[in-house]
Amino acid sequence: MTGVALTTAALIIVLSVFNGLEDLLQSLNNSFDPQIKVQTARGKSFRVTHELIKKIEAIKGVGIVTEVIEDYAYVRYRQANQVVTIKGVSDNFIAQNRIPKENIVEGELKLRENGVNYAIVGRGIQFSLSIAVTDPMFPLEFYYIKNVRPSGILDPSQYYSKQNIAPAGAFSIVQSFDDNYILVPLEFAQELLNYGNKRTSLEIKTDGSDIYAVEGRIQKLLGPDFIVLNHEEQHQDLYRLLKMEKLFAFLALTLLLVIGSINIFFTLMMLALDKKKDITVLSSIGAGKHLIRNIFLAEGVLIASLGAVFGAILGAILCWLQIRYGLISMGMETSVTQGYPIKVKFSDIIATLGVVAIVTVLISIRPAKLASNFVKNNELLGKQV
Repeated sequence: MTGVALTTAALIIVLSVFNGLEDLLQSLNNSFDPQIKVQTARGKSFRVTHELIKKIEAIKGVGIVTEVIEDYAYVRYRQANQVVTIKGVSDNFIAQNRIPKENIVEGELKLRENGVNYAIVGRGIQFSLSIAVTDPMFPLEFYYIKNVRPSGILDPSQYYSKQNIAPAGAFSIVQSFDDNYILVPLEFAQELLNYGNKRTSLEIKTDGSDIYAVEGRIQKLLGPDFIVLNHEEQHQDLYRLLKMEKLFAFLALTLLLVIGSINIFFTLMMLALDKKKDITVLSSIGAGKHLIRNIFLAEGVLIASLGAVFGAILGAILCWLQIRYGLISMGMETSVTQGYPIKVKFSDIIATLGVVAIVTVLISIRPAKLASNFVKNNELLGKQV
């Protein structure tokens, strides 16, 4: 029972950790990624017209449609430089509330004020370039290589475009975003990157309606030339990998449960041999082999059931303590959360108890058959006498 209890508790805890990690990744990604993202099925960018935006906005459930231009650019600040991902967004981006104020670690959350453009930089970029977001004296210098053929002109400035913009603030969400992204107004990116009326994506926020239903309506409107992605589909490979890790962890611990249940097998085998005389007595007063078999099956189920119940309670208590007090930390001062994320799902508990029940029945069949064979042998002996 102790072995089954510990394995059951371990199963519940490990599955809850994976649930917590998945929720943490979703919360981090959702704070930067849109609820629904529209991309072209071919190429990198697509033409966006005012009529297309109006058609999408007219779809039931669509709240805000933000135009986006995203590309790589070379940025220079004083003597430091770096290649970054520049993300130009239309003015309604801030209205989507995708970057909460608590994630603005320095400066202000603004892209335009009094006709002046501003940039919001990732925390990692701010550190690597030593950007003083509160000092307007030194702007960010953006460079972008033009798609032009060499014409023999000696002036190298003909082959790239350059734009300056003042930093307004710095955000910190997750390292992959902080180290790569700089947000700028759409018009700034449009002029720097020479995109014209092309956009790399449209980012959509719903009005509270079901995301999957709105996604289906948008896909139906745009047709096969566009790809419409929800939260999970934007990071499909990451979530698929996490679910595979959870599955393999479940299978590994299930194997430990099977190994631990071998103790039940040997216990029942020894019990059948030890109670051979008692089985003979029961057989002589009318007990059939089915009754004897069911007694030993019930014994195995009883051992595993008590162990599983105590293990489930133990696992739930330990998960609650981790959620409440954060007993085990991530081990890094810069981590987004101090304690390991935990989320207990009722379906995981049911799956764990189901596995315990199946393994127990399978393990108990052989000892139960052995015990019932004693009854059969006793009947044959009685007939011979």
